[in-house]
Amino acid sequence: MSIKVALTHRTTYHYDRHVTLSPQVIRLRPAPHCRASILSYSLSLKPNDHFLNWQQDPFGNFLARMVANEKTKVLSVTVDLVAEMAALNPFDFFVEESARDWPFAYNNALREDLRPYLSIAPAGPLLRAYLDTLAFARNAATLDVIVELNRRVEQHINYLIRMEPGVQDPEETLRNRSGSCRDTSWLLVHILRHLGLAARFVSGYLIQLKPDVRPLEGPVGAEQDFTDLHAWAEVYLPGAGWVGLDPTSGLLASEGHIPLAATPSPSSAAPITGAHTEAEVSFDFEMTLKRIAETPRVTKPYSEAQWQGILRLGDVVDERLTNSDVRLTMGGEPTFVSTTDMEAGEWTNEAVGPTKRRLAEDLTRRLAGNFAPGGLMHFGQGKWYPGEQLPRWAFACYWRRDGQPLWERPYLIDRELPNKPVDISTTTTFVTKLCQQLGLPSDSGIAAYEDAAHFALIEQKLPINLTPENNKLDDEAERARVIKAFERGLENAIGYVLPIQAWQTEDRGRRWATERWQFRRGRLFLMPGDSPVGLRLPLAGLPYLSPVNQPQALPQDTFAHREPLPDRRVLLQQRRVVTLEAPPVPPASINEISGSVRTAMALEPRDGHLCIFMPPIENAEDYAALVAAIEETAEALQQPVHIEGYEPPFDPRLNVIKVTPDPGVIEVNIHPSTGWREAVETTTELYDTAFQCRLGTEKFMVDGRHSGTGGGNHIVVGGATPEDSPFLRRPDLLASLITYWQHHPSLSYLFSGLFIGPTSQAPRVDEARHEGLYELEVALKQVPGPDDDAIPLWLVDRLFRNLLIDVTGNTHRAEICIDKLYSPDGPTGRLGLVEFRSFEMPPHARMSLAQQLLLRALIARFWDKPYSGRLTRWGTDLHDRFMLPHFVWQDFNSVLSDLADHGFEFDPEWFAPHYEFRFPLFGNVTYEGITMELRQALEPWHVMGEQNVPGGTARYVDSSLERLQIKTTGLITDRHVVTCGGQRVPLAMTGVQGEGVAGVRYRAWQPSMCLHPTISIHTPLVFDLVDTWTGRALGGCRYHVAHPGGKYFDTVPVNAFEAEGRRHARFEPQGHTPGPLLVPPVRANPDYPVTLDLRLFS
Repeated sequence: MSIKVALTHRTTYHYDRHVTLSPQVIRLRPAPHCRASILSYSLSLKPNDHFLNWQQDPFGNFLARMVANEKTKVLSVTVDLVAEMAALNPFDFFVEESARDWPFAYNNALREDLRPYLSIAPAGPLLRAYLDTLAFARNAATLDVIVELNRRVEQHINYLIRMEPGVQDPEETLRNRSGSCRDTSWLLVHILRHLGLAARFVSGYLIQLKPDVRPLEGPVGAEQDFTDLHAWAEVYLPGAGWVGLDPTSGLLASEGHIPLAATPSPSSAAPITGAHTEAEVSFDFEMTLKRIAETPRVTKPYSEAQWQGILRLGDVVDERLTNSDVRLTMGGEPTFVSTTDMEAGEWTNEAVGPTKRRLAEDLTRRLAGNFAPGGLMHFGQGKWYPGEQLPRWAFACYWRRDGQPLWERPYLIDRELPNKPVDISTTTTFVTKLCQQLGLPSDSGIAAYEDAAHFALIEQKLPINLTPENNKLDDEAERARVIKAFERGLENAIGYVLPIQAWQTEDRGRRWATERWQFRRGRLFLMPGDSPVGLRLPLAGLPYLSPVNQPQALPQDTFAHREPLPDRRVLLQQRRVVTLEAPPVPPASINEISGSVRTAMALEPRDGHLCIFMPPIENAEDYAALVAAIEETAEALQQPVHIEGYEPPFDPRLNVIKVTPDPGVIEVNIHPSTGWREAVETTTELYDTAFQCRLGTEKFMVDGRHSGTGGGNHIVVGGATPEDSPFLRRPDLLASLITYWQHHPSLSYLFSGLFIGPTSQAPRVDEARHEGLYELEVALKQVPGPDDDAIPLWLVDRLFRNLLIDVTGNTHRAEICIDKLYSPDGPTGRLGLVEFRSFEMPPHARMSLAQQLLLRALIARFWDKPYSGRLTRWGTDLHDRFMLPHFVWQDFNSVLSDLADHGFEFDPEWFAPHYEFRFPLFGNVTYEGITMELRQALEPWHVMGEQNVPGGTARYVDSSLERLQIKTTGLITDRHVVTCGGQRVPLAMTGVQGEGVAGVRYRAWQPSMCLHPTISIHTPLVFDLVDTWTGRALGGCRYHVAHPGGKYFDTVPVNAFEAEGRRHARFEPQGHTPGPLLVPPVRANPDYPVTLDLRLFS
């Protein structure tokens, strides 16, 4: 993820007459301790007739001494260098134990070595006064003190550009409270020395690149790429060495600081020193900076030219899809994580948490404003999994496809943090007004109460010395539930229930029916709990009705014809109403409620909101009418509300965006796009909106590896309506995709997450059950071709439902999921949709769009020319060759070549960002023309057996096994071999002369629960390039899974730059095995022939 830049610095002195130059000393070569990689360097001088000698001064800096052989009117110095701007961690150092706490003293020997950097002049009054303000607690961390000193100088001294030569005295800088970079740096050097710390002055180049992403807050960085001469200070810390401090920015020096000279005083660090005979002099200089190479990175995956090429190809694909009448729509389920707190439980493994709901609401509102003007926000109940005390929440925004508003006034949807809390009196007023709006009797709402008998029994069971307010119930939720009930008062109503139902008549239910429910106990007592009132109605107490007379809310057939939704003014017209009277309660009956209306709306104040629980309604028109009545009531009373309960029924006349919690992520079910340009707009807007909400797509492991969000980016394809679905109209399209995906493992692994394999969330069809391939081939033969007779829609589902599964038979956890194609479970699963679940969440919107374009092109290709063939028995090749980046990329290029043959010219470079994201480079070395490159590879993690845990059982994943790829170029196969840990690496030659690839499988850490617990850790991995003719290593490298110096990170990286810095720190471009080497023979592994499994040698 590095950027290579070319820096050109020209300094020219023009004299008004010919002059004789004394020897000129030039300090414009990067110093030996420069942390940035300098790939090339050139120094050009005029006059041309000169002698040049390179030297090093007493402090180790490079000096160019030029002696001009003739008089001249021009002295010109031009520096040209190429630097690699790879991210470096400026805090990647240790401080010795003796210097870790403030204050500390250098030992005598070190103090003698540092004498020039400890030399100080007496402090002036202003400097003395400033030093007196610096008070730090004893035993404070030395590094914290140093950082704070640097920050205070930056805050105290205003930066200005000062063209006068020389450096200000610290007194002058403090008096003016302003200075150039050299002035503030010299002041910081004085401050550090007066505090007993060795410090030196540094001059050098500062390279600042325009950031790819503008931050939401804080410094925005350079507006354009920029370079200039700069100055900063360095302080010597035992163990860490010289640490760069830039008081101009208040930050530590990093890869953009290229030191040229580091000296005890500024006079020794001047870029050019020398003399000349008397003359008038004019001076000018020029500095330019240009990016000459950029590797794909997650913050800027494509150049503008590449992106325009992607857009053009998308239009070509769209034209083909339109001409072929495919009627394709494409949506998805992208996931996001917090950018401010990546390590909280809610952003690692928990579904809900303290900030996730607030962030999700902010995201939903912003998305509604961007995509759904006139949309209805719905605060509903989400999934409820075993082991979770309460169901998850789910936010949604519904809007009409015809552009008519479903909800006109967004300010009447209450925010997560209400401006004015709602009480029961407000609810009473609202329900009365709503009944009037609906044309119902104003007293139709029934007050609802907590069941006093239930809580009285709980109170009686408490120990005699406890009260409900300080109860010690073990269940935290139950404990809070009891306290809340007694604080609210059991005699007070907590909400209202409005029995209401769309009457099922020939006029399509356009009549509201309500019922005056009567109660044996005189009141409506809710079932115990803290769920919404609408989920706690005592419906089991209703009188028995025969199945024929039982009112039902049956979902409409998804294939049913639907007229356009009426205008809002029509929906607001009062309907005819029916008010049913409950029959007398039979004396022998134990029912609490009598009547025939079985659905109800519930209104209650909860968490400061007026929450309205919608009843189940089978018709979108009825739902829209009821919502319109609620909005008019809210407008009349100026009372914001929360709409919850049942969602609108599925209806192609409505669009929806859903935002829901999943373990560690927020998942967005984005609405489908009908065309390529719409998909571009939707995806780009989604990423940008999430960023504005402080939600991102990057999550890292402690060692710097990019793990994605962990929630995936499932792509869902289908049609605008189920009957438009290309997979139901042409089942051979689904068969083509299944076959092609099985033939090309790169489609599964290039875009995957870290957790792959048969027990993952999206296993390949040949990973889950190997015998399933044979059965799948039988099923594929029963799929008709495009010119054959059609088969029933239910058969499309049944052919594949029991084959596209994981090892447990779960139909949802499949790489290609057809749960919503034509499910036998009911109409809501018959949507004509196919979900591709193996896609990890790309860190950039354009990377996501490249994936979408690939799938669109494959669908267009298979629609015009179906694909078939015998399924490949990959066997262990799947988890051998195709775990390695080289073979994945090789296979993927064959996919792109096939698409090119069918008219879709994909540039492989468009997927280089995906390659670098999934298989990041660890490092490379070159010895005698032979290069060894290490990259991250894939490793299918093993799921352990069930273990007893509190509340049930759990299955852990053994992630202690890792794999990397080593790739060599320039090998002479009869002479050179590569070893790892003393074992010969089974390099597979790729067909390119001297190029070989292999995987190395190793134990990275040793958890208490793992496979083969007696096998210890194999790292660091030592790779040797061995010359068999001499029996010695030509060179080597080392790979560590943790910081090689033992630095332990308490937190995960905050961004991709810190993650990259940690990865770079774990690779050492040296460290071969010394002395003569005995190279063992290749130990063939028939199951994994291109992988060296170090566990076999433990």
